[in-house]
Amino acid sequence: MTGKKPEPSAAAAALIGLLALASAMGIGRFSLTPILPLMQQDAGLTLTVGGWLATGNYLGYLVGALACIALTPRPAPAIRWGLICVGLFTLAMGFSDWQPLWLALRFLAGAASAFVLVGTSAWAMPILVRHGREQWSGHVFSGVGIGIAVAGLFGLAAAIDAWSSRATWVALGVVAIVLAALLWRPLAVDAAPTMRAASQVRPVLPRPAIIAAACYAAFGYGYIIPATFLPALARGHIDNPAIFGLIWPVFGAAAALSTFVSAWLGRTLAPRQLWTRAKWVLAVGVLAPAISINVPTLLISAVCVGGTFMVITMAGIKEALRLGGAPASLAVGVMTAAFGAGQILGPLTVSLLGRSDHAFAWASLLAAFGLVAGNCVLLFFGGRPSSEPTKA
Repeated sequence: MTGKKPEPSAAAAALIGLLALASAMGIGRFSLTPILPLMQQDAGLTLTVGGWLATGNYLGYLVGALACIALTPRPAPAIRWGLICVGLFTLAMGFSDWQPLWLALRFLAGAASAFVLVGTSAWAMPILVRHGREQWSGHVFSGVGIGIAVAGLFGLAAAIDAWSSRATWVALGVVAIVLAALLWRPLAVDAAPTMRAASQVRPVLPRPAIIAAACYAAFGYGYIIPATFLPALARGHIDNPAIFGLIWPVFGAAAALSTFVSAWLGRTLAPRQLWTRAKWVLAVGVLAPAISINVPTLLISAVCVGGTFMVITMAGIKEALRLGGAPASLAVGVMTAAFGAGQILGPLTVSLLGRSDHAFAWASLLAAFGLVAGNCVLLFFGGRPSSEPTKA
């Protein structure tokens, strides 16, 4: 007997992964989106500055993902300390009014969230596979949508009860720290091998995998513009906080539900098919508020974008694994980096167009064009599509 703690059950691993991603992504990555309208109101934050804060967070996520590839930390410590950092950096947002510090804190929160995402994937997925519950991966990734919805509900409550943006940052930071404390002991068992063990592969990618990564970058650029600015856009055109505050919870709820719908559709559709079809829906969601801003178009955007971005994320990674062949971890790493670069360019475009009265509309039109072009490239030049549906 070695005295090693028993491995968590599949249900426990799925729940731990769900909660970890809810905190890392809902708070570490996307909490700025529902709080941005409050910061515009009580801190005088402009849409341009908001775009820079979002860009800093997404740049931190990219740096964090690359650091995970270079440092190959063990999954459980990566999740543990990533969650603690997400909570502390979010909490600190409520105790500062200096914009450069905000930028640094959002950058660090993005980097910490990347460690949690990579660590959770490397920790929970092997456990599910060993228990014969690989199809439960959708339950784990539903945590992203659940976290977004919860952060959105905090933003809604803040708008209705007239909380300050500082109080909202503090509240979300406390929630993140409490979640980190609750998950600390369950993560004591590092049931997965180090990330380094899976990374010793030949550094060569086939041409179709590179093309797929470029299309994945277009996806990152396309979805992130509404995912960053929808609540702020709603606040600027809708007076009732109970209505404009619903946009982000609807986005999160659609994202959470989409992971279960994706698992069902994956029984009959191959990853490439699921990816391209969801991308057409995403393009509609990106384009809707660029044409006209009102409650129906904002809700259409929230449902279409929220309901597809996790579907495309999961399908794209599975397609990368198929196209990558032997260097599977390299394929996923390149896809993640491409996605990160794309999502950095989204809010940066809005910031650069900030002097225009139609900055969001122009950026959305560029994003929709990129999504359509990326889909066409993927369909005609992305290599032979898989004829088998996904198994997870």
